[in-house]
Amino acid sequence: MRNIPQYPWNCEAKRCAICDGKFGLVRYYCWRTALCSKKCALRFKTRQEGDRRWLRQLHAA
Repeated sequence: MRNIPQYPWNCEAKRCAICDGKFGLVRYYCWRTALCSKKCALRFKTRQEGDRRWLRQLHAA
């Protein structure tokens, strides 16, 4: 997501960070990440939770 050159850090987002879709009338945000729909917001939160779970297991080992 953020390591890809087409998503620069310091300018306004032009497309969704998850599906690369266009924004509609409503933009959803999760952790300052612009998302196009509730479906993408849920997918982003699920991915973050999976990352946290993986890091906890790594730390416990």
